[in-house]
Amino acid sequence: MILRALGLMSGTSLDGLDICFAQFEKQDHWSFQILKAETIPYPKIWKDRLRNSIHLSSEELLELNTDYGFYLGQAVQRFIESNQLKNIDVIASHGHTVFHQPQRKFTLQIGDGRAIKIETGLPVIYDFRTQDVLMGGNGAPLVPIGDELLFSQYDACLNLGGFSNISLKSNNKRIAFDIVPVNIILNQLVQKFGKDYDENGELAKEGKINDQLLSHLSSLHFYRLPHPKSLGIEWCNENIFPSFQNIEDLDLLATFTEHIAQQISQVINDNQLKNILFTGGGTHNTYLIEKIKAKTKGEIVIPEKVIIDYKEALIFAFMGILRCNNEINVLSSATGSFKNHSSGIIA
Repeated sequence: MILRALGLMSGTSLDGLDICFAQFEKQDHWSFQILKAETIPYPKIWKDRLRNSIHLSSEELLELNTDYGFYLGQAVQRFIESNQLKNIDVIASHGHTVFHQPQRKFTLQIGDGRAIKIETGLPVIYDFRTQDVLMGGNGAPLVPIGDELLFSQYDACLNLGGFSNISLKSNNKRIAFDIVPVNIILNQLVQKFGKDYDENGELAKEGKINDQLLSHLSSLHFYRLPHPKSLGIEWCNENIFPSFQNIEDLDLLATFTEHIAQQISQVINDNQLKNILFTGGGTHNTYLIEKIKAKTKGEIVIPEKVIIDYKEALIFAFMGILRCNNEINVLSSATGSFKNHSSGIIA
C-alpha cells in the first residue's frame, strides 16, 4: 500500500510555512520517501499578524483563523502546481499555535482546514491537538508516533524548533516531553540586531554568560516537573522574558544559548542515550550543537538537511495518513491522555 500526503507545519518561531510532500509504504513496517519539500517564508504582514494573534479579540481571532486557512490553501495550491504534483491522498495541516493551555483544557492552532480544502479540492485533516487535550493530555508532543514508526533506529529523536522536545523509549513505551524554549527566545533576541535568527550562533559567541541569570533560569519549576509536560509562549512571557531586565543583548544570547545546552544535555545524560537524532531549525546553530556535544557522552546524529528542516512536516503528513485509516496517531505515553487515539478533524 503506497500513500502520498502533503504535511504543513508552521512553527512558533515564525520561520515560515514548511510544506513536505512524501510517499509512505507499509509492508512489514512503515517506510517513507520525501518527494518534494519547501519552506515558504512569511511576508512581513503575515509574520506580524501571527505574532500579534495572542492579543486579538475573539472576533479578530476568528477572522484570522479563516484568513490564514485561505492563505495556507493558496500556498499549497501554488506548491502543487509549480511542482506538478499528482496522486495526493490527503493534506495534513498542523496550523499555527496561538494558545496552548492544556491544564485549562484548551489549545488553539489556527488555519481552518475547510478553507484549505476549498482552495485545493483535496481532503484535509487539521486540528490534531484538541482531542488529546480534551482527553486529559498535553496535546503535545505529537511527533513521537512518527519517531516510533519511521525513526526507531535511534535511541531518541530531539527537535530544536521554537521549543525543544524529545521522544525516547522507556520501559518499552514511547515517552516524550518539551525540554526548553529555543528559537522562540533566541529569534526574538536577535531581532534587536536586525536579524531573523542567530546564524551559527555567531552573536551568542560574542556575549558573556551572566551567571546570575543562568542560575535563575535553571531553577525554574518546569524543569523539575515529571513528564509528560509541554511549553507555550504564555510560559515564556511569564517566566523567561521578565528575567531579561538590565542585561546586555549579546549577554542574553550567550546566557540563553548556554541554558538551552545545559537543559538538553542533562536530559540526554539522565536517560543514558547513546545516539540521538537532532532535527529542526536550531540544528543549524553550530555553536549550540558544539555546546551540547561538549556536555554529553551520547552521539549527536545530524541527518541530511531535508530531514533536519522537514521532519515535523513529514510526520504530520504521516499522521494524516494514519488518520485516514483511523489508525492510532497520538500516543498517550507521550502526551498524558488516558488512551492512544486517532486524532484530527477531517474536512
